[in-house]
Amino acid sequence: MSTSGIVYRPRRLRATPGMRRLVSETRLHPANLILPLFVKEGLQEPRPIASMPGHVQHTEESLGEAVAQASEAGLGGVMLFGIPERRDATGSQADAENGILQRAVRIARHAVATNGGVGGRPEPVIMADTCLDEFTDHGHCGIVTSDGRVDNDATLDRYARMAVAQARAGVDVVSPSGMMDGQVAMIREALDEAGFEETAILAYSAKYASAYYGPFRDAVDSQLEGDRRTYQMDPGNAREGLREADLDLAEGADMVMVKPAGSYLDVLRAVADRSDVPVAAYQVSGEYAMTEAAAANGWIDRRAAALESVTCIRRAGADLVLTYYALDIAGWLG
Repeated sequence: MSTSGIVYRPRRLRATPGMRRLVSETRLHPANLILPLFVKEGLQEPRPIASMPGHVQHTEESLGEAVAQASEAGLGGVMLFGIPERRDATGSQADAENGILQRAVRIARHAVATNGGVGGRPEPVIMADTCLDEFTDHGHCGIVTSDGRVDNDATLDRYARMAVAQARAGVDVVSPSGMMDGQVAMIREALDEAGFEETAILAYSAKYASAYYGPFRDAVDSQLEGDRRTYQMDPGNAREGLREADLDLAEGADMVMVKPAGSYLDVLRAVADRSDVPVAAYQVSGEYAMTEAAAANGWIDRRAAALESVTCIRRAGADLVLTYYALDIAGWLG
C-alpha cells in the first residue's frame, strides 16, 4: 500500500493525451453528425443568416456545393429545409413536384452521386424536413381552422402528401417535425402505398416549445405570429416526452429524436434507454448562436465548447446529432 494511504488513483488514466484517448467512453465521428442546410427559392447568391454566423440561406447552386462538401467531410447526412417564394394557408408548395424542397432533394441526390463515397466512405444520407411551417403564410406547422386552431387530422393528410413527394424526389429519410398526433403512422401508410417501403422515417418525437429556436426562424423567414404550444411540448414535461417517443415507435418510426438537445439531456437519456431504434438529438440554432456569440466576445473557446457540447449529447444517448458544427467538427477530428 502507498505510504500516502491512497489505494485508487483514477488520475493514472488521465495522465497523457494518449491515455485519455485510449479510455475515452464517448467518441465523436463525422458519420454520427448531420448538417442542417437551408435553400431559398429565387436567391441569386447565398444570403448570410445574421443570427447564425457561418451559415447561409443557399441558392440551388450553392446547395449542391454544400452537400458535396458534407460528403467530402464524411458526414453521416444532411437535413434539408426549403424556403419557397410563395406561401399560402395550406402550404401548397410543400408537396409540389417542382417545389423548392423537392428540387433541393434532387440537387442533393445528384451531389452525393457525383461526390459520394470519397475515400471509400458511404454517401451521406439525404434527409428532408417534413413539415408545413416554412410553406404556410401563417407560419404554423399545420392547417389552421377559422377559429385559429391547428387542425391535427387535416394536417396529417398534408404531411402524407409531402412525404410521398419527397420520396419521389429521391430522399432517403423523411422527418416529420410538426408534433401532430398520429403523424408517423399516417406517413408510413402513405409511403408504403406509394411503393416507398424503403424510405425511412426520422420522427421528431419529443420536440419542445423552446426559446432556443429563434435563429432558425430567421433562417427560414418564418411568418409565425404567436406560438406553437398547442402542439410542441411543455419544457417542464419529461414523462410526456417518453410517451411521445413510445407512440412514434409503436407507429413504426425508424429513428426518434429529442429537440432541443442541450437543455433536454435527461429526456434524451431516458428515450435512449427505452428505444430499440437509433436516437437522434438536434443541437438547435439558439444553442449554436449562444456559443458563437460568447466565442466572438472572447468569453469561451469556440472549438472546445463546440466539441464538449456535442460530446455530451452523444454521451447522453444520441446515436446521431444534428448540429450546425458538423463540418467544423469533421475538420477538427481530421
